[in-house]
Amino acid sequence: MLSSIFYGILISQIPAGYLSGIYSLKKMVGSALFLSSLFTLLIPLAAEFGEALVIICRVIQGLFQGIALTTQQVVWIKWAPPLEQVRLTSLSLSGLLLGPCVVLLITGFICDSLGWPMVFYIFGACGCALSLLWFVLFYEDPKDHPCISKSEKEYITSALTQQVSSSAPSLPIKAMLKSPPLWVISLCNFAFFWANSFLSLYTPMFINSKFHINVKENGLLSSLPHLFAWIFAILAGHMSDVFLSKNILSLLTIRKLFTLLGLLLPALFSLCLLYLSSSFHGTMIFLILANATGSFCMGGILINVLDIAPRYYGFLKGFTNVIGLTGGLVASTVTGVILSQDQDSPWLKIFFMMVANNVISLIFYLIFAKAEIQDWAKETQNTYL
Repeated sequence: MLSSIFYGILISQIPAGYLSGIYSLKKMVGSALFLSSLFTLLIPLAAEFGEALVIICRVIQGLFQGIALTTQQVVWIKWAPPLEQVRLTSLSLSGLLLGPCVVLLITGFICDSLGWPMVFYIFGACGCALSLLWFVLFYEDPKDHPCISKSEKEYITSALTQQVSSSAPSLPIKAMLKSPPLWVISLCNFAFFWANSFLSLYTPMFINSKFHINVKENGLLSSLPHLFAWIFAILAGHMSDVFLSKNILSLLTIRKLFTLLGLLLPALFSLCLLYLSSSFHGTMIFLILANATGSFCMGGILINVLDIAPRYYGFLKGFTNVIGLTGGLVASTVTGVILSQDQDSPWLKIFFMMVANNVISLIFYLIFAKAEIQDWAKETQNTYL
């Protein structure tokens, strides 16, 4: 039931990425957010009819959440000047980390005082309201926005003149499939989503297995790693753009540095969690650090596709998300199986699998990563299916 949402997200990624270059982002994101929220409201009713209907609702939720996840990132192609791309992208993506923090923080209190169905009603209603705000406040192009100055419009549009394509280009599929930089980004996405999904879904269970605390305290403690991950994501975006704007490091070095931090540090802190955390406070510190430091990937692999192929950003973001979310799906499923079958040392095996994924992916990335526009993604390239 926990992993079922990933199936819907996986199905929608590549189609959403491709269609984002053709149809209105305003309509795609707003409609997807509204429909996802609507199915959130229906889950308590579905639960009365059994597990199967809940799973179906969550798959449909994932379908629409996957559309929103991919298409909302394409917004920055027209809105983010090159020297501010990581800062703005990481700020928007950090919502993926702040959301679980808020949910875990207050869900325990809602369940305890109002009952579990109210969790779905409250968050479903908030999502519907947010979708209405999106339709009112969002503009697809800076030149159409009524509330920003003329100088700001000119700054944004002039900075992006070389990046935004005037027409929807054909997809050079064969060249994409032969591109080592694209595959190492995808491999690291697999590792990143594996670790992120495991830590998001199973942190409450891990805390409960070690300390046997009640639902309210568990929710509060489980929210802390997400809170610090959100802070680190914003910090990573800001640091990355500062390094680039001040010419402190090359773009490729920045991407490799932040990917190194985002994959290696969680692996190291996970090992510390297994071997150096004998107390409650030690466990919580290493758990927070393992979760939070993964956010450094915001300045690395999670924006790297925009460096190598800005013309195909929507489609390739969907492609890399599919591989990444497959990691999240596998992590959720494998973790559930290990926990149900291994009663002796399940967490040791689970954390070691996460560490191995991160380290192996990182090695390939450091060898094959690129940060310049690839030949097959340049404006003058005419490659067809």
